[in-house]
Amino acid sequence: MQHGILPLWKEKGMTSHDCVFKLRKLLKTKRVGHTGTLDPNVEGVLPICVGIATKVAEYLTDAGKEYEAEVTIGSSTTTEDADGEIVSQKAPVTFNRNQLLLVLESLTGVITQTPPMYSAVKVNGKRLYEYARKGIEVERPSRQVTIYNLELLDERENFSGETVTFRIRIACSKGTYIRTLAVQIGEALEYPAHMSNLVRTRSGKFEAEDCITLGEAASLAEESALYRQLLPMDWALTDFPTVEIDESLLKGVTNGQVLPVHEMLNHEERLVFTRNGHAIAIYRKHPSKSGMMKPEKMFLENGREE
Repeated sequence: MQHGILPLWKEKGMTSHDCVFKLRKLLKTKRVGHTGTLDPNVEGVLPICVGIATKVAEYLTDAGKEYEAEVTIGSSTTTEDADGEIVSQKAPVTFNRNQLLLVLESLTGVITQTPPMYSAVKVNGKRLYEYARKGIEVERPSRQVTIYNLELLDERENFSGETVTFRIRIACSKGTYIRTLAVQIGEALEYPAHMSNLVRTRSGKFEAEDCITLGEAASLAEESALYRQLLPMDWALTDFPTVEIDESLLKGVTNGQVLPVHEMLNHEERLVFTRNGHAIAIYRKHPSKSGMMKPEKMFLENGREE
């Protein structure tokens, strides 16, 4: 089978697992995995890893994301998005552009978020949404996330009405809840708020224009051309330093041995060893053996898995 990354445009109404299930059938392999859950009511970029590329899924999951969101000020919901029941309202809503821009600026950088009750975060071995569905409120662990950029996509100078809706573009780290960010924007403006729409426009290096839909994937599969859409696994590793392997290291690295630490690992967390330009292993410093390094991931060598 072939291996690589399929940039998929997930459409509304489907779970990320639904997409994986359908692609397993189209690609005729069970070795398919997604790179970060998108809620059913969210559409956007969802890179799918196929074959040996499933080993790099975690790096794509950890990569930064970009979204375009619609925020509604004036009402909050149980789920912090448009799917939930309204729990709080405040009208009329009125604020100006400067006030909003100051709020967006205050929420740029490292911020603290408390995950919504309707989320997949685990507390005491259970997902928060399991507690929420039973009406049980539990203490939720706060986390720090990074908002790299927060841009207002609205040219109005003044905002007023029973409710007010505007769009923002967000570049953020893994683990950011955009619906919680919408609530935080509302809190800073002293109004209840929720996220009324969300599109993921980028995941790591993959953007909307790189993607195909499941319908397009099905058509390509009928023509036995779907595998041609797979991008090299190495795309997921371009942020890591890379060293083309030489003969002195070839046997040790391809066998996954613990080796004397490479000088680049003195100031880098990970190092990708390549052969003929293709990744064969990722190494990092050994956690307990000083001056040594060990493999974190091993990839294809001579057409076989490690």
